[in-house]
Amino acid sequence: MQSQTTPLGEFDLIQRFFKTQSELMLANNPGAVNLGIGDDCALLESGRTEEIAVTSDMLVCGRHFFADANPEWLGWKALAVNLSDLAAMGAKPIGFTLALALPESNPQWLAAFSKGLFAIAHEYGCPLIGGDTTAGPLNICITALGDIPKEKAIRRSGALAGDDIWVSGTVGDARLTLAALRHEITLSNDELEHIQVRMHQPTPRVNLGIALRGVANSALDISDGLLGDLRHILKQSGKDAEIFLDRIPKSATLAKQSQAIQSQYAASGGDDYELCFTASTSKRDVIAKISASLNLPLTKIGSIKPMQYLAPEILIINSAGKTLNTDEAHQLLKSFDHFA
Repeated sequence: MQSQTTPLGEFDLIQRFFKTQSELMLANNPGAVNLGIGDDCALLESGRTEEIAVTSDMLVCGRHFFADANPEWLGWKALAVNLSDLAAMGAKPIGFTLALALPESNPQWLAAFSKGLFAIAHEYGCPLIGGDTTAGPLNICITALGDIPKEKAIRRSGALAGDDIWVSGTVGDARLTLAALRHEITLSNDELEHIQVRMHQPTPRVNLGIALRGVANSALDISDGLLGDLRHILKQSGKDAEIFLDRIPKSATLAKQSQAIQSQYAASGGDDYELCFTASTSKRDVIAKISASLNLPLTKIGSIKPMQYLAPEILIINSAGKTLNTDEAHQLLKSFDHFA
């Protein structure tokens, strides 16, 4: 009789079957790998002064995008999500590879896809340097490389007690767009047109990541939901966090929704590709100057605390100054899981 097994979540799967074995191999034969699985990018030895950051992301039809998705937007987003990983570690893009599985070699679809892909590649100086194509269900896999001065990579493991927690731009509009497309909520045509770019053509914060070298103690990009992603920083840094819910930055369009939708989408919506980072309170003036120079809002939403128990916790404070109870907080701490 076949035994029943409990399905694993995405990060449990990586930890159980891949990360542990990878760490053992690197411990025995470190070679040119300075940082392996577990952060936004791996770090490879490049020479005396620099490291190479490497990241891969896969977009699967039906899981990450609709089958009738605009191919030009899809080309943009496929590279954007990888550049966002480079940005989170402060890396400057070098180039990328593309592995593409196609149900058919449709010239019109490919022309539009490549137009979007190369538009963002040119904007961030990140050329296509190789890859592979094959027939199969539509699947896009990109590996991007960037360079960082040695010892300047912004890792998830560097958060210190007392650090401020910051978020770039606004969050929640990608989830709001998805809700409108699913007819879960109603937006006007103007409202949808204004925010849908956040879902279809996100802006990787490459210049911000570079500016945060030597300023931020830890960082990551927000792909699966702000608070769920923040837990990766807390886990790797061994810290807790305190978050003020009403300080999480939202667009004017999201701010028109109910308080429950605002909080849910901003805290756990995902697909934002903004940066969440922590920095010493002494860096507030520097961060304000970075914000002004990039014309990009950077919002302080909470602080890092010493870890009180065996696992990291996030205390969420509402607008009345009260800490949310376990059930209320649980709803806001959910994040996207590829195997859920």
